[in-house]
Amino acid sequence: MADFFLPKNSKVVEGHHHPALSGAKRVKTFRIYRWDPEAGGNPRMDSYDIDLDQTAPMVLDALIKIKNEIDTTVTFRRSCREGVCGSCAMNIDGTNTLACLKYIADVKGDVEIYPLPHLPVIKDLVPDISAMFEQYKSIQPWLKNDTPPPADSERLQSIEERAKLDGLWECILCFCCTTACPSHWWNPDKYLGPAVLLQAERWLADSRDTKTDERLDQFEDPFKLYRCHTIMNCTRTCPKSLNPAQAIGEIKKRMVERL
Repeated sequence: MADFFLPKNSKVVEGHHHPALSGAKRVKTFRIYRWDPEAGGNPRMDSYDIDLDQTAPMVLDALIKIKNEIDTTVTFRRSCREGVCGSCAMNIDGTNTLACLKYIADVKGDVEIYPLPHLPVIKDLVPDISAMFEQYKSIQPWLKNDTPPPADSERLQSIEERAKLDGLWECILCFCCTTACPSHWWNPDKYLGPAVLLQAERWLADSRDTKTDERLDQFEDPFKLYRCHTIMNCTRTCPKSLNPAQAIGEIKKRMVERL
């Protein structure tokens, strides 16, 4: 796993160990990836022994405790703590997930925590996700309809039409799926990746959107859509239990049906 997080010409080394306070009975070790590009040097794995009797049950709770009580320099993103914002996406125990939804008890042995893989690291557990948001902007993720809306109501959908959006609108753009996708690792500047393609299908499936052909035109490209090889890492790792691979398949089907 460590190879995913190596800056050029460097290696991950053992860092500092922070033992638990005396008297702690249920101790769990958290091994956290630490690297500050501005400071240089090799990335390291710092270890923190935490008393589980003094910690709430999620990995994010332990990270907050470490930052508040042991080492204020540990850097990570977090916000809602409810699996809604996607800010605390990271690689925990070898799987991309949300720290706020990952139970400490589900990890056997030490809890190893890395930033999302195959991304530039800003600091510690904070990756640079700006390139993926630029890809997200490229699909124009908003309702496109040139007809005037009803004068006295919203653009309505039937129950059946609305149901077609289930499994799509719930995506929180945490990018756990995209950073687990080998096709995106190989072509991050060309292949849009599962998160963005799932979002694209969200608008293609919306009965209120009238620009289906215009949206599909952008996928007449050998890389943007068709680099997906149905490896299924995206679906296996999604912390919201969505199926990006299925959404990508639906877009491919739309491309064939319009020929």
